[in-house]
Amino acid sequence: MQQFQSIYPAVVALASALLALAIYHATVVRPALRRAGSLLELHDGLISGGAGGAAGRLAALESGDASLRAALESDATRLGRLEALAATDLSRCGFVRYDAFTDSESGLSYALALLNRQGDGVVVTSIYSRDGTRTFGKPVTAFKPTVQASPEELEAIERARVAAS
Repeated sequence: MQQFQSIYPAVVALASALLALAIYHATVVRPALRRAGSLLELHDGLISGGAGGAAGRLAALESGDASLRAALESDATRLGRLEALAATDLSRCGFVRYDAFTDSESGLSYALALLNRQGDGVVVTSIYSRDGTRTFGKPVTAFKPTVQASPEELEAIERARVAAS
């Protein structure tokens, strides 16, 4: 009997500890787990934007990010091609009408400069007279004609140079 008398205090201590643990679990741990669960549901609802979980929403965002990156690379390639094309377009134009001869006061003669952004292109001149019309084309490089040009052609080139500046 003496053996059992020394074990009773240990059993009572164990039972008291288990009872204290059960009370602690019921009063502290279980409500905290409920609050954490409700917060997790709220978090999933906010991130997912609907019925799915946060992991599904994040996977969808990663997939969308990958498709946006592919589209961005495609746009960058297209933009490079367009910039190369724009470097050679005839975006600068200058036009001058004038009377080539004093006997024709009609102003039907003209000089037309068609140049790209670097100033390369052509100046076309049409000279009207009562006897006929003559048309000339002269190459232009860096906003300067490569052959001798008339004052009207030089003015057309200058107008083209400042037109897009």
